[in-house]
Amino acid sequence: MKGEGRSRNEEVRNKKREKRVLQPSTFNLQPDKIYLVQTETTVGFLSQNAKKLAKVKKRDPNKPFLISVDSFKTLKRFARVPKKYKKMVRRAQKTTFVYPNRKALRVIKDENHLRFLKKFGWMFSTSANESGKRFDYLFAYKNAEVIVEDNREFFEGKPSKLIKLGKNRVKKLR
Repeated sequence: MKGEGRSRNEEVRNKKREKRVLQPSTFNLQPDKIYLVQTETTVGFLSQNAKKLAKVKKRDPNKPFLISVDSFKTLKRFARVPKKYKKMVRRAQKTTFVYPNRKALRVIKDENHLRFLKKFGWMFSTSANESGKRFDYLFAYKNAEVIVEDNREFFEGKPSKLIKLGKNRVKKLR
C-alpha cells in the first residue's frame, strides 16, 4: 500500500511539472536583446549577451556581470555551492554570492522579476545606468531594446548584499 501512494504522488508531481513547462510565452522573447526590467533591488538591464551590455554601459568588457538565475537547479549549471554554505545560499534574500570559481550569481525570489526571468532561465544583469553614474530614466529608455513593465513603477532601490564564498570562509563585500 505504501508503494502505491508514492507512485501516485509522483504522477501528480509530474503532471504539475508538465503544466508549468507547456505554458505558452506571452510575447516573443529573444535572449540577445537588452531588456529594461524592474529587478528585486533596482531598475536593471538584462540580457544573455554580455558584450552588448558592456557596450551600452560604456564599461570594460572584461569586467564580469552578475548572473541572475531563476532556480537553484539553474544555479548548478554555473557554480558549485560549497556544502557548508548551501543553507545560507538557499535562505538568502536579495543577496549576490561570489563563488570560488569567481562567478557572481543571485537566485531571484521576487515573484514579479521571477515571472520574466523564468522565460530565459538565466540572464546577465546590471543596473540601468552608465558605468559609475546614478540611474537616469532617459539613458535607460534610450539604450533598452525592450522595456518590460509590471505593476510596479521603475525605482532605484538599495543594492543587493554581496558576499564572497571561499572554501573556508565568508567575506562580506557590500
